[in-house]
Amino acid sequence: MWGFGSTTGALEAAYAQAFGKGISLSEQQLVDCAGAFNNFGCNGGLPSQAFEYIKFNGGLDTEEAYPYTGKNGICKFSQANIGVKVISSVNITLGAEDELKYAVALVRPVSVAFEVVKGFKQYKSGVYTSTECGDTPMDVNHAVLAVGYGVENGVPYWLIKNSWGADWGEDGYFKMEMGMNMCGVATCASYPIVA
Repeated sequence: MWGFGSTTGALEAAYAQAFGKGISLSEQQLVDCAGAFNNFGCNGGLPSQAFEYIKFNGGLDTEEAYPYTGKNGICKFSQANIGVKVISSVNITLGAEDELKYAVALVRPVSVAFEVVKGFKQYKSGVYTSTECGDTPMDVNHAVLAVGYGVENGVPYWLIKNSWGADWGEDGYFKMEMGMNMCGVATCASYPIVA
C-alpha cells in the first residue's frame, strides 16, 4: 500500500481550508525522500508516517518544483520550494468510525486505508461491502481519501476518493459500507494540521 495520493490529497484539502486557495503538492518527494519513516518509495507506505516525515523534514515541496515521475529516485527536496508544512497530525482511534465521521464532517477529508480484496477492482457503483476482507492494521493494503458519507437504499456509506483515475468506479470514487469498519476503513485513518 502507498498513500502518497491520499497523503497529498489530505494536505491539499487542509491547505485550501487554512489559506482559502488551492495548491498542488509533490507526491514524488514522498516516494524519494520518506524512507526513514517506514515508507518504501513505489512499494508502499502509510499517510500517518508520511505526515510525520513532512513534519520532521520541515515541509513538502510543490508539485511544480518536484514533479511526479512514477519511479523511485534520489531525494531532491529544496527548502526554497516548500508548499506546505505539517504542524501535527491526528490519528483516529483504531476502528472508531464515529471519530472518522466527525472528522470528515467537521474537519476535512481524511486519509484512510483499507484491504483491497478480489473483486474490488471491478467496482462500478453502489455501496461496496465484503465478507472477505479484514480490519486489522496488518490487513489494510491501499490508502485513499474519505471525503464524505451518506445513505443509499437504507445502507450508510463512506464516500471515498480512490487513486485509480476518473475512469474507475463512480468517476474515481466509491462508496464503502459504514458501521462495521468494513475492510478496515477506520483502522489507519489520519489527517494533518498544516501551516
